This record gives sequence, structure tokens and C-alpha cells, in this order.
Amino acid sequence: MAKIISYNVNGIRAAVKKGLIDWVKTENPDILCIQESKAQISQIPQLEFEQLGYKCFCFSAQKKGYSGVAIFTKTQADFHEYGMKNPKYDNEGRVIRCDYGDTTLLNIYFPSGSSGDIRQKFKMEFLDDIYNYINELKTTRPNLIVCGDFNICHTEIDIHNPKRQQKTSGFLPEERAWLSKFLGNGFLDSFRLFNSEPHNYSWWSYRAAARQKNLGWRIDYFMLSETIKDRIKSASILPQVFHSDHCPVSVEIEIGN
Repeated sequence: MAKIISYNVNGIRAAVKKGLIDWVKTENPDILCIQESKAQISQIPQLEFEQLGYKCFCFSAQKKGYSGVAIFTKTQADFHEYGMKNPKYDNEGRVIRCDYGDTTLLNIYFPSGSSGDIRQKFKMEFLDDIYNYINELKTTRPNLIVCGDFNICHTEIDIHNPKRQQKTSGFLPEERAWLSKFLGNGFLDSFRLFNSEPHNYSWWSYRAAARQKNLGWRIDYFMLSETIKDRIKSASILPQVFHSDHCPVSVEIEIGN
């Protein structure tokens, strides 16, 4: 049974200064997937992770201080790959793949569209292209774990004050429809297998004491192929972890069969 954690750290160097390494040592995940490292590979403290027993796979954006994903794994990966074979997105460091036996883990940082129309258009293009990429991958690797910051709330219970957010990037009807289509294509929202309650969030604005008031969004997910539903033991959100404006999300699941 592997404990896998996904965490948008909103800058790994800043998160390390807030105690990230000590938290990882205590939490001791088998695999840690991070998004938004905001660091070049040379700026990621790989040695500290290696001293805890992790092998590091880091994929940074070409633009410094921007985007970037990484997988730190104690479990031996049979194969790893950086990117989705599309320079338009790979230049921004958004996808890492690791294979463990018959299971493939994808760590993805989906674009945000909150800065305006240009990036919203880019986000919608990414959604189409990542859907096709995953669909193609499924033909040879059907047992998928897709984790990361999707930058989309799926339903009204996944966001505070949903009526006010209908025209906000991250809760737009077309984004939510994409997530429904994705789930309808053979995936399960792992957290919702165990918890159907509202007010469970993974991101909060830094403004207006949103986190203290729990005025948040659930945009970080572990999506599992239906083929491996019987392998999952638990799924949770860890809102008491404070290195970022996000918090980690976690699953316990059998991998590498």
C-alpha cells in the first residue's frame, strides 16, 4: 500500500523556508507529487529529499520562477517521462509521468485562466489536449492515477458561495463540463468515494482571511481509473498543513501490481 500526496506548494523554495522538508519527513509519503515549484532544477533542494530516501524527477518551466512539477518517490519507478509531447505546454513544465508495475501516475499542473482571456483560451486548449493525451495513454496503460492542481471546481459543494462564482475562471460552466466529461470517461474522484460532505477545500485566497473562514475551493484531485477502484484504501484532504495557499491531498492505494 502506497501513500501518495499531491501538493501545489506555490514555490518550493518558499515552502522549504516554511518547514516543508520537516513536514515531509514526518508525513513520510511513499510518493510526493508537487506542482508550481516555481524553480529551475538547480534551485530545487534535491539533496534534502534524497537524504530522506527519495529519487527526484523534476520538470521545470523554461520561464524562471514559473509553473513546474516534480515527483519525489521512494518507490522505484519502472519508467518516467517529462511532458506530454507538446512543446506548447511542455515549455511550461506541466506534466510528469511515472510507471509502477501496471500502474501509471500522472502529476499535472493545469493552467489557470484567472489572469485574463488569453490564458483562459490557453487553459481550454490544454483541457482538450490533455484529455486526448490521457485517452491515448489509456490504450496501453489503462490503470491511471491522475493527480495535481486541476484549477477547476467540479460541483457547487466544491466551492464556497457557488452562486457568486458562476463567471469566475475555475468554476465556469465549460470547465465544469470538461471535468464531468473526464470523469465520465472512466475516472473516479477519489475523495468523493469517501466523503460527500461540502466545505472540504484545497485552496484559499490569501485575501480577507479566507483560509481562517474556510472560504475555499477544491481544485486539487486524485482521479483514478475505474479499473483500480478496488485498490484504494483512503483519500483525504490535509487542510492543517500550511506551506502554501493550497493544502496537500492524499490517497492510500496499491500500486505496482
